Amino acid sequence: MNYRKLGNLMVSSVGLGCMGMSQSYGAPADKKEMRELIAAAVDMGITLFDTAEVYGTPDDPHDNEKLVGASLAPYREKIVLATKFGIHFDMSLLKEGKSPIVPDARPEVIRASVDASLQRLGSDYIDLYYQHRVDPKIPAEEVAGVMGDLIKEGKIRHWGISEATEEHIRRAHAVCPLTAVQNRYSMMTRTYESLFPVLEELNIGFVAFSPFANGVLTGAYDKFSTFEAGDMRARMPQFSAAAMEENSQLLALLHGIAEEKGATCGQIALAWMLCKKPYIAPIPGTRERARLAENAGAANIVLSSEEIAAIDERLGAMSMSEVFGVMRN
Repeated sequence: MNYRKLGNLMVSSVGLGCMGMSQSYGAPADKKEMRELIAAAVDMGITLFDTAEVYGTPDDPHDNEKLVGASLAPYREKIVLATKFGIHFDMSLLKEGKSPIVPDARPEVIRASVDASLQRLGSDYIDLYYQHRVDPKIPAEEVAGVMGDLIKEGKIRHWGISEATEEHIRRAHAVCPLTAVQNRYSMMTRTYESLFPVLEELNIGFVAFSPFANGVLTGAYDKFSTFEAGDMRARMPQFSAAAMEENSQLLALLHGIAEEKGATCGQIALAWMLCKKPYIAPIPGTRERARLAENAGAANIVLSSEEIAAIDERLGAMSMSEVFGVMRN
């Protein structure tokens, strides 16, 4: 493993997204196995671990924070623990054709959230505390002010925002400097590359979630793939049979580069972003130790700037399917 900075925060180049251990990918994983997986990640040199207060199960909506906190307790001073605040779910909105995600960044809600997360994580502080989604009702400056207070109080050490625009980033950063922006980013979802100049200007890191487009870019799935009950990929447009056909050119590109580099498709998908910018840190999720080791190994694959440019040119010219969570123009 090698390391890089998000702002002034040093993290492993490849982190571990922990959401899928508790939700969205079928039944929750076995807790003993996940504790062992997280310990193995630490042994591999991974230091960035990502969770959120809303990652959970039907029985325990905060399950993931508890799992991650307990698993990382023996290594607390060696790792960077990231969690998120600021949303809840209202499933009744689905009946109206709306997103069930409800942002809520009122100061009193933030303060209740941070205290609850600290208790569930079993920690005195949070290394990186994200606003999970921008709340249009609360000014960026007000949220940033609360973050500044929490830093002064020692409850958090750094803060960030997920799914933010340039305007919101600039407004928030002017009040309390941001350490990271966490957005969806992969070879199939490149919209947020427009933010790179402002991140470089302000010395803000970029944490890439869903770097495999929920698994498509690992090359492990095809048009015949099926998913168990409770696995959200069954409803994602990029996994339909038609989409897998449409993405065949992209997958062929990945396979070709992987063969040339003696790597896997997933490793190339990660190396592409790692070698593009020194402040990008992907947080792929997994429940499998072999995949964990594979993801960590991507940090050692080198793609030159010329190779990155050539890949980008080909990506820009090829047809791709719709992707979950992304609006195509």
